[in-house]
Amino acid sequence: MSTMERALRSSSTRKTEHIFEPILGLVFDSREEAREFYNLYSWEVGFGVKLNNSRAGTKKNNKIDGDEEYRSMQEIVCQRSGYDPRVKSKTKRCGCPAKIQLLRTDDHGWYISSFVKNHNHPLSVTCGQKREWNSHKMIDQSTKDTIKYLRQNNVSLTRIHCILSSMFGSMGDVPWTKRSLRTVCDQITRDQMGDDIRKTMEIFKEMHAEDPGFQFSVDPSRKGRIKTLMWCSGRSQDQYACFGDVVTFDTTYCTNIYKMPFGLFVGVNNHFQTTIFAGVLMTRETTNSFEWVFREFLRLMGGKAPKTILTDQCKAMTTAIGIVMPDTYHLWCKWHVMKKIRESLGPLYTKNRKFRDDFWLVVNGMLTEDEFERGWNYLVTNYNLHNSGFMIRTYECRHKWAKPWAKDKYCARMSSTQRSESANFMLKRFVPRNSSMNHFVSQYNRLLFDRDREEDIAEDKTKQVCLRDL
Repeated sequence: MSTMERALRSSSTRKTEHIFEPILGLVFDSREEAREFYNLYSWEVGFGVKLNNSRAGTKKNNKIDGDEEYRSMQEIVCQRSGYDPRVKSKTKRCGCPAKIQLLRTDDHGWYISSFVKNHNHPLSVTCGQKREWNSHKMIDQSTKDTIKYLRQNNVSLTRIHCILSSMFGSMGDVPWTKRSLRTVCDQITRDQMGDDIRKTMEIFKEMHAEDPGFQFSVDPSRKGRIKTLMWCSGRSQDQYACFGDVVTFDTTYCTNIYKMPFGLFVGVNNHFQTTIFAGVLMTRETTNSFEWVFREFLRLMGGKAPKTILTDQCKAMTTAIGIVMPDTYHLWCKWHVMKKIRESLGPLYTKNRKFRDDFWLVVNGMLTEDEFERGWNYLVTNYNLHNSGFMIRTYECRHKWAKPWAKDKYCARMSSTQRSESANFMLKRFVPRNSSMNHFVSQYNRLLFDRDREEDIAEDKTKQVCLRDL
């Protein structure tokens, strides 16, 4: 049990004024533990602390203490200690005598050999004043571990601050600023980036050990760098075998620190739930890159091509699908086709409800090609849209998205990007922005686990119930 834990446990029966008040002879395992103890005391009282004079060990005891030279004495003082009258610049130092002095124990720990309690300056009273001391802007290791855990689970900076505030009692009692919290989060991201590829490959090995059906594929560049990375679980392959007739593929989601587009192969199961077949990280969205993606996807899925695939309007993707899956019917997601309607048609769309009703009646309600043609001509003529670039482009590609041309194709009610958008929304719950590759893969795996649990629950609810004979 550490010194701080003992102080907290005995706080109800303490004889001192403060919980963490230094006592002569108090023992610590390390200098950092002693500094943290004195810093907690300084928060209670209303000042800040810093390391000051130290003394190296004698030649006989001049050992190496970690990576530092062995020290036999260390002073931890008030931040306003010391004063040089020759220095003309502004300073808060006033020669404050408050300090503790540490000496070595026989087992190379530390103990308090001297404690000067009194200060020669006013002490801070409010939490806002106390936070201005440098030592109280630092975040202790246990809190850093909590922050790291929360960030790994995609908890925002503001929410983390609120959670820590509740732990300390209120927002005003948190002994550091939001800026300090942001600095810690940035450091966590930098640490995750270190040796990123090796960490990612280790995660893949762990996933394969837990799931023998897990597979991944890498498309390397000539310099040995990763151009494209795809992976899928054994369960995803089984789901594709059953529900892979219709697939949506969307690369509009980008949530990693390398700004690599992330693609999701998504389908729908027998409970009409979103199911994820595979994920892919790409550095470039070219025809060659998409060819590799679709070929590898088919290979990982046992060579079975979907009957229908829905994508956005990417020309490179359209070309690649025609080469790799010539017998697959390719549709464009209606959401992507229509997403610029507001900015393209302006007030006509945003302020004219009659036009909106007429427009969506044509888009969603026409069942035959003849009905669609008449309805579209009505829109163009009645609202004077003959020169509208949006209407011209949308009409020219009608066979890729309009219901009359897709009605005889099996789409499993996925003719919009609802499924891809839904999967992207779910991914955002698990993966924070600017993630490293290894953290991205790890959190994606959590998303798969979440989807598997939802499917198991739905499967259990639909089991046949056997009634006992009465």
